Amino acid sequence: MPFDFQNDPGNGARTNYLAGLSAEKTVEDLYCRRGARLRDARWRGRCGEIDLIFSEGDTIVFVEVKKSRTHARAAERVSPRQMARILRSAEDYLGSCPNGLLSDARLDVALVDASGVVDIIENANMAA
Repeated sequence: MPFDFQNDPGNGARTNYLAGLSAEKTVEDLYCRRGARLRDARWRGRCGEIDLIFSEGDTIVFVEVKKSRTHARAAERVSPRQMARILRSAEDYLGSCPNGLLSDARLDVALVDASGVVDIIENANMAA
């Protein structure tokens, strides 16, 4: 089967890339069904990339998507260093918004398991 990436060890990176895109699309669809409006996907600023950016009313929501076999494993893949980079990128993005750093904003982490089930940790930078 020519497109069977799962069983081709040479395509592990490609499989992970495609799985990541699929997870991001699943999360995008979930937020949109909840009434959010997609502002940007895979936005890249000076400090790095943000997977998804939405508007929920007046709030700008930055979303980091993590996919793994389980939600717990996906959560383990979010390091403090990565959260700091995402927050710096979010500040960069907000700098181009009308209210700048005074914009109402939050950072969510969306965990996607192997079955495609999504668990969202809202305001993840404040969760502990």
